[in-house]
Parts: sequence; C-alpha cells; structure tokens
Amino acid sequence: MAIALEHFNFIVRRSTIEDKYPGGWDQCLIDHASSLGTRVWYDEYLFRDGAMNPIDMENLVNAWRDIGFQAVLINSEKKWLDCCVIDESFETLSLSCDWIEIDVAREFAYLKDEDPAEVVGHHGF
Repeated sequence: MAIALEHFNFIVRRSTIEDKYPGGWDQCLIDHASSLGTRVWYDEYLFRDGAMNPIDMENLVNAWRDIGFQAVLINSEKKWLDCCVIDESFETLSLSCDWIEIDVAREFAYLKDEDPAEVVGHHGF
C-alpha cells in the first residue's frame, strides 16, 4: 500500500508509533480522530499528517518531538529518523530518509520494500 501526498506531509511508520506514541497505535488514532480523512490518513505501514505551510509543519514536528519522537540524526549525517517530512515538491526537504520511497509522478509515498499497489489518502478516499 501507499499514502497520497499533498502540500507538506509528516510521515511516521506505524511500527514506530506502536513503540513510541503514548498509548500506541490505538491512542494515536483516538487523538487524531477529528482529522482522519481530511489531513490524516494511513495504510498498513505508514501514518500521514499534513500542513499547508512550513510553519505549521514545524509545529507538527515539534509536537511529535515533544512526545518522544526523534526527527533528525545530526552526528554523522543529517537525516530523518522516527518521522520524515516531504514538502509540496515531494522532496524530503534535503534530508534523506532510509525507510521511505516517493513516487513523484503519482504523488504518493510508501514504505521501502513494500508494494505500493493501492494508494490511500485524500486522493484515495
């Protein structure tokens, strides 16, 4: 599966949410219930939240950082870790992300090494 991309995209692996989100996956869905299908969607592997501008995206990243998610590794190379941000040009904002693939032409992302046959998200609802 894959998730549709639009504007600014904040993406986290579901397995990382299970490990780090207070209350795990179920609590994450409860906390984001009002945004499901509008700016939040997910597949079997990835969770996506979104923003319309860089300032709102920075606030979103900081909110997840505040609950224990590590956004960027700085020591050897700067790259996305627990989450990643994909901007409106569908680039990962100049930082690499080892676990995600982006199909720029079809505007979706998927977990590396998984089949992106079905796309969920705003375009897919």
